Amino acid sequence: MKSLSELTDFYYTHLYSDLETLEKERRVLRDRVIMVGVVIGVIALSIMGFIYKSVGDFHNGMIFVAVAGAILGGIAYKFMIKDYTKAFKQKIIRPLINAIDEKLRYTPTMHLSQHLFERSELFKHRIDRFNGNDFVKGDIDGVSLQFSDLHAEYKTKDSKGNTSWHTIFQGLFIVAEFNKHFKGRTIILPDHAEKSFGKLIGGWLQSKNLSRDKLVKMDDPAFEKAFVVYGSDQIEARYLLTHTMMERLLRFRKRTGQKIFVSFVGSHIHLAVYYNKDLFEPTVFTSLLNYKQAMEYVETLILAIGIVEELKLNQKLWSKQ
Repeated sequence: MKSLSELTDFYYTHLYSDLETLEKERRVLRDRVIMVGVVIGVIALSIMGFIYKSVGDFHNGMIFVAVAGAILGGIAYKFMIKDYTKAFKQKIIRPLINAIDEKLRYTPTMHLSQHLFERSELFKHRIDRFNGNDFVKGDIDGVSLQFSDLHAEYKTKDSKGNTSWHTIFQGLFIVAEFNKHFKGRTIILPDHAEKSFGKLIGGWLQSKNLSRDKLVKMDDPAFEKAFVVYGSDQIEARYLLTHTMMERLLRFRKRTGQKIFVSFVGSHIHLAVYYNKDLFEPTVFTSLLNYKQAMEYVETLILAIGIVEELKLNQKLWSKQ
């Protein structure tokens, strides 16, 4: 797999002419988006003023018009950036993925299935809405790998019947084939309890999580501080999470700077990186030629595809049983 520096060079040498063209389109689009936003804002304020003069209830009118304006603005924004987004993914993201490995298949409008997401057993909440994009699938060093952006949500209703949507997970979801078939399941989650309440109380709260298998205590203090492990087979979980594997997961967490969730189920590793945003969408209000912005796209691809190398999934450490 190409290194970060090699992909960065590719980004600025082979893709720069397309980036310059897209940058011109971005500037025009940015001004258009701002103009439409101003128009919608002026109209909304005018309607608020009219409602206030007519019924004298400015508060309720303001809420209704503000919500309607936000919805209209969101729809208009998505419609306006549709062609720009499509061009960016075809001219920039696809070549970047092909530069990593020509055998990788990229489909911008598809995503990992809800079945794979639920099979991971990482998130237990009921899912009412599930979508995503930027699906990548292929083999890296003989390891089957697939990933995409995902957004899973559930809804609630208040006493007045108003619906609210809540995010279960939004970010990068990766599924790779491991070199062993597991008899049980091992779930690795961010350790919120110990961080918030300390080792003693946090550990007690972790052990009382009735939605999970038994708590698995690890002998690595750094890993215990960062993660909590649940497993249906205590022996297998400890056999799987060697000191080397724990070090690699800690390193992977540090590289992302985000919350990560990992599970070993069947013969697959599922890894979720919680970014709370759509990773491969082009920016409208920041220059595409900005180095930091460019590195975000490149580093995200390196991160997703590099999971094979980072966790050494291509080394036949175990034989499938």
